[in-house]
Amino acid sequence: MVAFTGIPKQAIEFYEGLEADNSKAFWEANKTVYRDVVKASVQALCDELPEYGPFHLFRPYNDVRFAKNKPPYKTQQGAYGESEGGAGYYFHISREGLLAGAGYYGMARDQLERFRAAIDADHTGRELAAIVDKLSKKYRFGAIDELKTAPKGYPKDHPRIELLRRKGLVMFADFGLPAWLHTKQVAAKLRSVWREAEPVTSWLDTHVGPTTEEPEGFFR
Repeated sequence: MVAFTGIPKQAIEFYEGLEADNSKAFWEANKTVYRDVVKASVQALCDELPEYGPFHLFRPYNDVRFAKNKPPYKTQQGAYGESEGGAGYYFHISREGLLAGAGYYGMARDQLERFRAAIDADHTGRELAAIVDKLSKKYRFGAIDELKTAPKGYPKDHPRIELLRRKGLVMFADFGLPAWLHTKQVAAKLRSVWREAEPVTSWLDTHVGPTTEEPEGFFR
């Protein structure tokens, strides 16, 4: 196990180069940098956070079989861990720096049904709305997708329509490129964000929980 000492500047420079030249030629010329600097430092960071793991490191290749003009290589290295309750913990590094998230990025059909029912219910719905409103002052929220209108069976003027339209719920922290990114402090910063996300993840684990359906690869 390699000790984590920070995200090397060379890892950020690697993604600066890949954004400028997302080609096989660039990849072949720099794949040892990806392996020994980017992937190695991200894996070492994952090893520092066992309470949120085990983590899965995403492959560096995009699936271009069914997408036109999609670059062959991902311009970030991400990692994902999942709690027993179902909440996911995500981070990635890219040219823009470090991003972290916690929650349910995408929900299967059975999860969406439970999610919407809990939002619709007055007590649990008000509770989540208050949590999101408070944390939105510091963090942003997102999901894999959202409807343009109310889901079937719910009124368009529902008091929590913005939450009902979402197909997931994740609290994101965009750290950017602070000086501490290249130090051991990164693990502590991720822990801090994920702890602050606990009201969200706890609500989701309690009222939504894991799916019983086959996974659809939201984080592929």
